[in-house]
Amino acid sequence: MAQRSEIVSVYVAGVIQGVALVTFPAASTVFTGADGYGLSNTEYGGMFVPQAVMAIVSSLLGAGVTRRLGAKPVYLLGLAANLAAMALLVLSQFEMHDHAWAYGILLVATACLGIGFGFTVPALNTFAAAFFPQKVDRAVLGLNALLGLGTALAPVFIALFTGLGIWWGLPVLVGGFLLAMLLFSMNLRLNEGPEPRRAQTPTGESRFPRRFWIFAAFAMLYGVCETMNGNWASLYMARHFRASATLAALALTIFWSTVTAGRVLLAAIERWFPERLAGRVLPLVVAAAFIVSASLPASAPLAGLLAFALAGLGCSALLPLTISFGQKELASIAGSVAGGLIAFYQIGYGIAAFGVGPLQTWAGLNLNRIYGGTAVVACAMSALSFVIVRRDNVLSGKSPTQTPAASFKPERH
Repeated sequence: MAQRSEIVSVYVAGVIQGVALVTFPAASTVFTGADGYGLSNTEYGGMFVPQAVMAIVSSLLGAGVTRRLGAKPVYLLGLAANLAAMALLVLSQFEMHDHAWAYGILLVATACLGIGFGFTVPALNTFAAAFFPQKVDRAVLGLNALLGLGTALAPVFIALFTGLGIWWGLPVLVGGFLLAMLLFSMNLRLNEGPEPRRAQTPTGESRFPRRFWIFAAFAMLYGVCETMNGNWASLYMARHFRASATLAALALTIFWSTVTAGRVLLAAIERWFPERLAGRVLPLVVAAAFIVSASLPASAPLAGLLAFALAGLGCSALLPLTISFGQKELASIAGSVAGGLIAFYQIGYGIAAFGVGPLQTWAGLNLNRIYGGTAVVACAMSALSFVIVRRDNVLSGKSPTQTPAASFKPERH
């Protein structure tokens, strides 16, 4: 049985990871403002490319390293990488007068954040599943709800610190929490006690069976949809709706708040609205949100906030549900599923984070049209959900190849 301190540490780490993940997008107006770093849209989007690349690499490498060394070293390395990202972000503000040097530091910082995300998030999801083997879906959904809480807090903190004239107070605060969590976790028996189920691929079986790639494609499309809201919401509000910096930050807060609220709500109404029904309905909500966002006139900023709230509700449970569905259905590679799906999610993240700038600069598209085009991506994700969630399990909420709960029992040595 997992000790309470281990369970608490993993779920608290989810909140801290959420804040760290959105620290950079939350400061988007600082990065692109003339009185800040003065980055162009392309430079701002390009800042997240190292993050996506390193998150993909670390997510894929993490499963193999976990099998050899255990989950605890991977998890601690992820926390350390997040801490390095926050330290570099603070350092960069002292070099704002040198555009090239400051931008280089930001690129290294986002690369460290990608490593932290790629190592930490799959480990946290697998820990949660191992802690509560008979309630895997709810355990993973609860963890991601707390991660979502962290993402919702980041814009609030950045607005507070910006108002005080010290926007860099957010990375200082997050860095302090990361350091405390790193030191506290070193004394936990995260390997010997609640060790996550390691990948066990039978001889002759493909490491990633055909069904995995369907889940992976869904995760990638989801990454595009989430990132269009998570990374560009503030700039969309500021440039399309001519919103103030406070209102632009509020849009990002509302998006991540409804992501969190949606995860909590779905966990609460599981009996009446099973997870597998949610897996089919939520992509349609995401598509509707993009259509609404793209259709609103520039004179309706408050309606824009409501559109981002709708987008957050649609995005809320899709990634954690995809991970838990994949871990149960692909039981023979359950230990590798979380890392693999996080990697493909990050591919979608990279496409949306970097692709918007070139689309504006070279194709002459504004954010309004790009948001409208992303509705097509959401529709494709919705169509794919009918392949992931099989018809005979939509109402029952059961996985077609669900393994017994005992199969998630942590190994003992």
